[in-house]
Amino acid sequence: MAAISNDWLPVLSPEFSKPYYKDLFRFVQTEYQTRQIFPPAQDLFNALHLTPLSKVKVVILGQDPYHGDGQAHGLCFSVRPEVDIPPSLVNIYRELHDDLGCRMPDNGCLTKWADQGVLLLNTVLTVRAHQAGSHRGHGWEQFTDAIIRAVNSQNRPVVYMLWGAPAQAKRQMLDNPRHLVLTAPHPSPLSAYRGFFGCRHFSQCNAFLEAHGEKPIDWQIENVRG
Repeated sequence: MAAISNDWLPVLSPEFSKPYYKDLFRFVQTEYQTRQIFPPAQDLFNALHLTPLSKVKVVILGQDPYHGDGQAHGLCFSVRPEVDIPPSLVNIYRELHDDLGCRMPDNGCLTKWADQGVLLLNTVLTVRAHQAGSHRGHGWEQFTDAIIRAVNSQNRPVVYMLWGAPAQAKRQMLDNPRHLVLTAPHPSPLSAYRGFFGCRHFSQCNAFLEAHGEKPIDWQIENVRG
């Protein structure tokens, strides 16, 4: 697995010696050696690499990575610039337009958000090609819970956007009174009309950050195609 080298390492290193992680490591290593697994191994911890713990302002939780060819690159809801924008992300962009007036971009690469302190974390970090949910229940959930607990312990303003029931199941872990927890239905086409549209999470997030002396997030994703 890709190494973690920034300020996440001392926080997460105790996990590496736990029995569940040793089993998870063996499982994932074997899966990469014998099957097609997404994201590519070098992108596995991109959410942590791009957003150090000390820089986290916002947490958006996904479930497991996209399982289509060339989509996943280690950030929840994000795809590589050349890949078609997935339906859930189209709906996120639609809400951004309605909420903040952001233009609909021509790509779904969200690294700009990650660079500004938006931790784009899937609760399961790997998946078999074309088999949604295939790596659930093997230990990733415990590891990403440790990530969530580490953010919860930060003594500064942080906003969580919990979309859909699996993300909202983490609500009980978030007990820091300095943080803001926002919940809404998942942005997928199956549920976005039940309250994701109109939730105004992005403007609420920025208002909270600014009210606590933090720079707001520039949510506009730029076009990259000619």
